[in-house]
Amino acid sequence: MPPGRNLARATLAVHRPPAGSGGRAGEVPFQFNPSQVQLSRSASWHSEPAVAFQRGATPEFAGSQPASMQLELFLDASVSPGGSLVRTQVEKILSCCEVDPQTVASAKPETPWVRFSWGSFTTVQFAAHVESVSVAYTLFSAGGEPLRATCQLSLREIPLPAKGQNPTSGALSARRVHQVVAGDSLAALAWREYGDATVWRVIAEANDIDDPMRLSPGRELLLPAADEVPAARYERTQP
Repeated sequence: MPPGRNLARATLAVHRPPAGSGGRAGEVPFQFNPSQVQLSRSASWHSEPAVAFQRGATPEFAGSQPASMQLELFLDASVSPGGSLVRTQVEKILSCCEVDPQTVASAKPETPWVRFSWGSFTTVQFAAHVESVSVAYTLFSAGGEPLRATCQLSLREIPLPAKGQNPTSGALSARRVHQVVAGDSLAALAWREYGDATVWRVIAEANDIDDPMRLSPGRELLLPAADEVPAARYERTQP
């Protein structure tokens, strides 16, 4: 597809983990959108052998596994060989496999968090760690500066509490605070939090948002408790 003003560009936003200072640490824009995104998700089941069943006991659900995603990033600076775009962008990606300096002294050192975003493709927009990076440099300047590189990225979803639950108390009535990142939308947040993208107005009302299309990265949004959502929807549907 030729470049156009309506073409959504994929990006990989890098954030400092919650154990550190938090906040955005950078972004790696895709010069060329991926030709393929491989996403996998699985659930665990457990069963015990039992003589009462002819062909194995009925399995019991043991939990969902984090999603994994593989994608390719192509960088090309051959048009302007005097810069260091390829090298700096690759170094930024490689640093996502290193411990964040601000978490070294914490009880749980952690690597940066990342979020892949691509327009309205909300299925792939989840917080993740970079599990592995493989880089192939294929073109260099006369001085040895890399001008072209292909990066193979493997991302692993960061498990978050179930929808409507507080990570410390597990109470369904607890509210949460979400920090906006690039690619976030109220509909996507409503889907992830409540399993229903149509209740995005509940988040908008709770945060006095007049224009849902303009969310500034870094802004903190209050996410109402799950048990507040049905009441809010009911009120809006009344004549």
